Amino acid sequence: MNSVKPGSKSMANRAADFFIRFLLFVIALTCILPFVHVLAKSLSNEAYVIAQEVYLWPKGLNIEAYKKVFTDQSIIRSFFVTIFVTVTFTLTGMILTVCAAYPLSRKHLKGRNFFTFLFMFTLYFAGGIIPDYLLMNRLHMLDTIWSIILPLAFSPYNLLIMKTSFQTSISDSLIESAVIDGASQFRILRSIVLPLSKPILATVTLFYAVGRWNAYQDALFYIKQNINIRPLQLKLYYLIATSTEAVNAAMEGTAQYTNPEVLKAACIIFTTVPIICVYPFIQKYFVKGTMVGAVKG
Repeated sequence: MNSVKPGSKSMANRAADFFIRFLLFVIALTCILPFVHVLAKSLSNEAYVIAQEVYLWPKGLNIEAYKKVFTDQSIIRSFFVTIFVTVTFTLTGMILTVCAAYPLSRKHLKGRNFFTFLFMFTLYFAGGIIPDYLLMNRLHMLDTIWSIILPLAFSPYNLLIMKTSFQTSISDSLIESAVIDGASQFRILRSIVLPLSKPILATVTLFYAVGRWNAYQDALFYIKQNINIRPLQLKLYYLIATSTEAVNAAMEGTAQYTNPEVLKAACIIFTTVPIICVYPFIQKYFVKGTMVGAVKG
């Protein structure tokens, strides 16, 4: 009989591991290479960009596009608007999601299946763009910053994730012992549930923050006249959608002509980098949060 040494892998397993690693490497390249290409264009000389000679490495290092981005008051204003909207949106969404997920995760709540169904029902059916716009108009929220904060501040999908996490990670006996000791439900939530749920809290926070940071469609519909509250993504949308002359005219205080492709690339990098910098700080919690419910003992 052929004995297999502990820890050794057969040829088939090695081939499978190699194939999986190679597939993951290719998928990672499809995500990274477009970003590297845009970064190279934003740092390249305009002549090389016009000639389409820039691929993954900048040619003729040039930072004039970034100088225009940082000196353009409209882009800087949109940047701070986006930060305010993202932070307010994320805080509002987290408060609403936690306050809804915790009671729905407790078995003794009467009617919790019915309320869960009501929340989940909205995942499959929505009113549509026109009813949403009419609702914003009736509420007098058009051209206000709250039109891009309040409507999407609660996500039933995030609620389902957090509810599942509370059910699997917080034991009923722990809650019951706290109740016997006289703790209120708010005290239990604050002192027991939330400290033990850091991974899922970080995960849902990232979902809310990234989703709001990248969104622009609702701002495109609801913000028309008040250009002072346009978020950064909407500003970037108008820059990309406009013509060559309009791109340079849209930049405030720019007297010198700049190739629109270089300017657009610099704006894309300026928009993308801040949210990318957030991920490393919550990566360890995010990985744990995404594994909630994947392995059950």
